[in-house]
Amino acid sequence: MTLRSAQTRTVVLLFCGYAACYYCRADLSVATPLLADELAARGYSHAEALVHIGTIVSLGVLAYALGKLFLTGLGDYWGGRRNFLIGVGGAAAFTLLFAAGGGLPVFTLAWIGNRLTQSVGWAGLIKVSSKWFNYSAYGSIVGILSISYLVGDAAARDQMGRLIEHHYGWHALFVFAGVVAAVAWLANLLWLRESRIEEGHAEAEPNPLNLFSGGESRPVSVAALLVPLLRSRAFILVCLLSFGCTIVRETFNTWTPLYLRDYVGYSVSDSARISAIFPAVGAVSVLLSGWLSDRLGLNGRSLLMTLGLAASALALLALTSAPSGAAGALLSVTLIAVVFFALLGPYSYLGGAFALDFGGKQASAASSGIIDGIGYLGGVLAGDSVARVAVNFGWRGVFVALAAVSAMAAASAGYLHLLNLRAAAVKTAAAAS
Repeated sequence: MTLRSAQTRTVVLLFCGYAACYYCRADLSVATPLLADELAARGYSHAEALVHIGTIVSLGVLAYALGKLFLTGLGDYWGGRRNFLIGVGGAAAFTLLFAAGGGLPVFTLAWIGNRLTQSVGWAGLIKVSSKWFNYSAYGSIVGILSISYLVGDAAARDQMGRLIEHHYGWHALFVFAGVVAAVAWLANLLWLRESRIEEGHAEAEPNPLNLFSGGESRPVSVAALLVPLLRSRAFILVCLLSFGCTIVRETFNTWTPLYLRDYVGYSVSDSARISAIFPAVGAVSVLLSGWLSDRLGLNGRSLLMTLGLAASALALLALTSAPSGAAGALLSVTLIAVVFFALLGPYSYLGGAFALDFGGKQASAASSGIIDGIGYLGGVLAGDSVARVAVNFGWRGVFVALAAVSAMAAASAGYLHLLNLRAAAVKTAAAAS
């Protein structure tokens, strides 16, 4: 098989596998109005139901963050393929367990298991990518793979909305998601390969400015894996950016269908299907940002992040003035789409192209895991904390808080851009001398 054909097969398998994982995340978001109604029928108030669901979401995100921080680096020792298979297979198994559950304890256990096993999937994808593609294509390839979760999210929400239209309950949504993930896991088990070397092709070329000098060999120790990353000021700044961006992203991923139903007035099925618009818009942003980043270089990535996060903050502020009900429906949907477009393209750099740039082939899994893990520690706030803010201050209070987070992230991205410009100037002067 030619290298191009083998690379295409690898991209398709990774794309479909990670898209399937998002069926196993979108299901809870889409089912939240139905679960809230079921909990209300069991004697909980609407506010109590929201807080209980928010707690499940937060515990799941916490498990995801801890898995990112402490488990994803295993991919640098035993290979990205194994991490990826654990992520997709765990998503399928625990989603089906959630469907079989009948109460909050099982729901919580299954959601934590789902998010914990999924935590190693993206780093596995990044590790496999580092061994299949040259650094000159990182932006475009990671851009394509990054839209896998947006396509999966959008497709899942649309299809689940149709199931709800045909009077299927939340159990059916979780069974459907689990089956999709199981099929994707089987395909990757059969056909995904760890490296292009296994098929007789030359090693992929890493970014020559990465923090590691080794090729595809295993790191000699945990310290050798972590110390170069943690000593890099730019790497720490990217982790902080991930923290802020993930708060905003996870809030919209989780609560958009409920906001559209409770504040705007759409039905449950329409809320699910309309929410599919937003990841689709984000997919366009990711592809455009990936293409631009390969042409503008590392300095271009930080510049695009600064502009995108600033635009996101402005759109969130505008959302605070959107009227409730049908009068504000078009404005609310449009502004949320703007947030997704402005945020998700730059967000895709963090655990993707930036992780590959820092980690190369030797530490790309650890680099991606740390960046995403710090981000999802922030994402914990998108569950229980956002639910409490919504109950006590309304959705306007939620959007004010998110606008402040986006503005601070934009300032941090601006500082990262200055660091990159200074580093480039130093290297140019050194080369000239």
